[in-house]
Amino acid sequence: MMDIREIQKILPHRFPFLLIDKIVEIKAGEKAVAVKNVTINEPFFQGHFPNYPIMPGVLIVEAMAQAAGVLAFQSGAKGNSVFFMSIEKAKFRKPVVPGDQLRMEIKILHNRNNNVWRFSGEALVDSKLVAEAEFTAMVSEQEL
Repeated sequence: MMDIREIQKILPHRFPFLLIDKIVEIKAGEKAVAVKNVTINEPFFQGHFPNYPIMPGVLIVEAMAQAAGVLAFQSGAKGNSVFFMSIEKAKFRKPVVPGDQLRMEIKILHNRNNNVWRFSGEALVDSKLVAEAEFTAMVSEQEL
């Protein structure tokens, strides 16, 4: 398990763009489970949408990618930053709203030379699938 302080030692993201609160399970080289507590205080709810707040789907995918970044670094990736290369098979099945706890389950599909990683991710609320995607990321030496 990793709390927010440990996550911030690994990822360069900060408010308002750090989208995971804790890692509740991690198995290096295989999978990770992260949690995001969604509150009405999220800055994106001001405009998405004022009368019916819904977490943007792209931010759900970003949260999964951040959890995947932690998993990559815990699985031996060397570098300072992780960058998206591609997103495929993204599907959004149910709105995520204030009060939900988003649980992201990430699996490593492929790793090439410890710098290109392919993942699958599922986001769940109350054990119900709300989003899923496959994505590829590159670990870079670039400092952010």
